[in-house]
Amino acid sequence: MGIAGASSDSQGFATRSGLPGECFDALIEAAVYDPNPSFNRVFVESALNAFGRRRVQLALLDYLRTGTDQERAGSARAWYWSALPLRLLHLSAEMPANAEETAEAIWHESALREFIRNEHVDVRRCILPGLPLFPKAYPPELHTLIDTAVAIARSHPDEYIRHRVEIQIHH
Repeated sequence: MGIAGASSDSQGFATRSGLPGECFDALIEAAVYDPNPSFNRVFVESALNAFGRRRVQLALLDYLRTGTDQERAGSARAWYWSALPLRLLHLSAEMPANAEETAEAIWHESALREFIRNEHVDVRRCILPGLPLFPKAYPPELHTLIDTAVAIARSHPDEYIRHRVEIQIHH
């Protein structure tokens, strides 16, 4: 099933805007490397509308899991925008109805583990605002990791991280 007027890139992903598939990597890279968490929106939004949410979220997840510390922080800043509504018709054939929930759950688990594992201040600063710190956001086997993340944040030498965790657990 396809979108009227859409084409496929070399990896079989439908493109919605006529952008060639080669533009995808450039858009994601620009989103990840832009240090401004507001300005990177244009790159994420363009990629979402041209290539779809699934592909964008998988790419950002890959940066979180395998990137440098700079890329991990950048992927966390960009992830925030990956939930924007798409301008063009979103096909359920591209992503099953529960796939967005699954991608979000995978992101949350990966981000939680990265927050605990990675001591880089910028990585932790960028991950924390989007990190749910309540048990119902995770399966039971990850609940102890939430406590670990909160303890790390509460005792962190960085004032922003200490302040941010208190905001998150009280709201």
